[in-house]
Amino acid sequence: MTKILVVDDDPTLLRFLQDFLREEKYSVIAAANGNEALRQAYREHPDLVVLDVMMPGMDGWEVTARLRELSDVPIILLTAKSSEADKLRGFGLGVDDYLTKPFSFAELNARIQAVLNRARHKPLSERNILQIGDLEVDLDRREVRRGGQPLTLTPTEFRLLEVLARNAGKAVAETELVREVWGAYRQENTTTVRRYIFLLRKKIEPQPDEPRYILTVRGYGYRLEGG
Repeated sequence: MTKILVVDDDPTLLRFLQDFLREEKYSVIAAANGNEALRQAYREHPDLVVLDVMMPGMDGWEVTARLRELSDVPIILLTAKSSEADKLRGFGLGVDDYLTKPFSFAELNARIQAVLNRARHKPLSERNILQIGDLEVDLDRREVRRGGQPLTLTPTEFRLLEVLARNAGKAVAETELVREVWGAYRQENTTTVRRYIFLLRKKIEPQPDEPRYILTVRGYGYRLEGG
């Protein structure tokens, strides 16, 4: 049974959402605030998160950013705002869909099914795979292999490698990596990039102290080569 985490600080809406989704044969976990949402996500490992943006304390933006540090779970944001800037902000953080309040439960269910269908495995012939030397970055399955052997990366490490792989052979500035990986609305700086480059090299480089794949472009950023 598909497990959905629903997060909203409105107790009435939260109860209605739980009842509706259970009628649709989903397993439902509920959280009334951001901190509880993170605890539930780490403990229950949901298949999808339906998340309200405007909550007191930790809002939906921050919950999304923290979830994306450790998980690629599909996220649908619920918000009373419909501006393009807010939608771009959500997609920049890695949100899968965006639903503006008020909405019908039927539309929410349709969005849930569409997001879950996109998250399912595609046939190999239809997958989006980047090949750099013997590094294979499967963008659809969020998998990385070196010489055919799978490598285990965190979601943030994968996004960092993805940006470098999309620009293979080209130098990417540290400031651009901050924007592409963490989003323009986060407070991460180039020190964060260097820390994650160090962690990523430990996983993909045969000899991390003598990198073959992720090369440093001094005073600028990094470049991914074929090894």
